[in-house]
Amino acid sequence: MSPGTEPTSAASVLSIIVPVFNEAATLASVLAIVSEALPAVGKEIIVVDDGSTDGTREWLRTHFPDGARSGHSIKVDAGNNLAVIDDGPAAKTIIRPIYHEKNSGKGAAVRTGFAAASGDVIVIQDADLEYDPTDWAAMYDLIARRKVADVVYGSRFYGRPHRSLYFHHYVANRFISLTFNLLYNQTLTDIECCYKMFTHAVKERLTLTCDDFGCEIQMSAQIARAGDLRIYEVGISYYGRTYEEGKKIGWRDGIKALWYLIRFRLSA
Repeated sequence: MSPGTEPTSAASVLSIIVPVFNEAATLASVLAIVSEALPAVGKEIIVVDDGSTDGTREWLRTHFPDGARSGHSIKVDAGNNLAVIDDGPAAKTIIRPIYHEKNSGKGAAVRTGFAAASGDVIVIQDADLEYDPTDWAAMYDLIARRKVADVVYGSRFYGRPHRSLYFHHYVANRFISLTFNLLYNQTLTDIECCYKMFTHAVKERLTLTCDDFGCEIQMSAQIARAGDLRIYEVGISYYGRTYEEGKKIGWRDGIKALWYLIRFRLSA
């Protein structure tokens, strides 16, 4: 089977954790493209609104007035309205919104999503349009069909479409990944990548305490230090945003990441 071919589903449900903070302009489109990925696989999309103030929360309450909604297809119209269609050839998708009363950080939102996730395979999806869920096919194949991986990382540095943006971000990402590999005896190229997919059993072994972007380092540290997990990496596309377009991570997060690398090497 080629890497781009959708695998036959061996897991009953894929849980997608979507941490959201002020993404009213993109969330509807993200939910639609996520629902289209791996159409033969049942999906549970857990949207964790982390105290948004730009209308994201109001949009969610309008489109999910009774909590969860399910269907076989999700469409978005020109007015950013969501239609959940309860028929079609695709497997069923369930969307569950969860609300934080105040902004607590990406790590806190991921932790809330993990607690609610019941799928056999888990993946994290940012609520912007920087990542393409069609890249999940190769990742899911390694876990659910070939059964050779427990954890699969996406990497934005494998020659797939990658928007050219900030050189200092590129250098920081490479340096953080290199330092991680030195400290944890790994060969991963993109530790800060959003796309991390793993089995439910791996999720149950993770104990996240970081409320901010340090969750990426803490998660990876615990996975690497486990010692018995089969870790793979596949190339993914990256359609990055500028700060003017809504990018949130900054240089302070890079400094924190280096501190977290050392801290979690001593105690993950």
